[in-house]
Amino acid sequence: MDHEFPARARKGRGAISNPDGRFEAHRRVAIDDGWATAAPSEDEDAPGPATTLSPDASRSIIARNDSPDIPFDRSINPYRGCEHGCVYCYARPTHGWLGLSAGLDFETRIFFKPDAARLLRAELARPGYRPAPIAFGTNTDPYQPAERGLRITRALIELLAAQDHPVTIVTKSALVLRDADILGPMSRKRLARVFVSLTTLDRGLARRLEPRAASPARRLEAIAGLAAAGVDVGVMTAPLIPALTDHELEPMLEAAARAGARAAGYTMLRLPHEVKDLFREWLEAHEPLKAARVLARVARMRGGALNDPRFGARIVGEGEEAALVARRFRLASKRLGLGRERQPLDASLFRPPSGDERQASLF
Repeated sequence: MDHEFPARARKGRGAISNPDGRFEAHRRVAIDDGWATAAPSEDEDAPGPATTLSPDASRSIIARNDSPDIPFDRSINPYRGCEHGCVYCYARPTHGWLGLSAGLDFETRIFFKPDAARLLRAELARPGYRPAPIAFGTNTDPYQPAERGLRITRALIELLAAQDHPVTIVTKSALVLRDADILGPMSRKRLARVFVSLTTLDRGLARRLEPRAASPARRLEAIAGLAAAGVDVGVMTAPLIPALTDHELEPMLEAAARAGARAAGYTMLRLPHEVKDLFREWLEAHEPLKAARVLARVARMRGGALNDPRFGARIVGEGEEAALVARRFRLASKRLGLGRERQPLDASLFRPPSGDERQASLF
């Protein structure tokens, strides 16, 4: 009898498999028909799947939303897909809109927006444009590995700085330190705020959970470096994974505060669409003894399911366990000085770009 090939971890990758997208008409399954030559390689030292970069032909750059449970109404994602490979990433299903998989495709087939700065300049110059903070890192990381060479995020932030336009950034990458020379002066004018996302302090777990993101130590160094450069920097302990990382909440907040973080936030794990199966597969491969408990606790915070898309509940969960985590977060943040009220970013300084980007301002 034929059997499906068992899924195996891929070196340097978070997802274990590459299932067809939910919009595809057919589903492909790898079958073991008994021929040894057909079996996948068992060599743990074999290189993982390579990353391919492709230009994205987007004709607009600012995405709008009216969600009542997030503090921004516009965002920019310079990249589609994310090489960091965080297996729990709620953005993975967006690759389905491209006819690709939320699994390995999401972290190996990366699309970049080469015209991002030009498109942003055009949108900022529109007569009806009204400034408000633009959020980076809401879907995919603006400082993922491709940014080191492509510098798309850098070009966007340079433009925002030139026009005194406010920006917020969430990232798992220490590469954000490269742009401290821009973000520091912006922060001093209340135009920039950066949150570094921290999921665990356990280097080994981080390597399996988010294999190409910066190590926990490097993220703490990024917080310290940003703080030293005068950047308004905070920490996002996100996502907290019940029975796997939630016990680290207080130690993560303490480490971030020591590094120089001035604010904090958190989210609870949610597993929309294909992510629930990818995460279950990851647990069975990497944490088999904890898998059932992790999923059961997620479900208890999500009304019996592994995802709850309702506004409000989707961010922090609900029920007694979610309420306990919220209380722990509030108490630790207050104790560490991370829960102080902060002034909003200033949109009043914004100056629209000139209509002709080649012509310098007369003033």
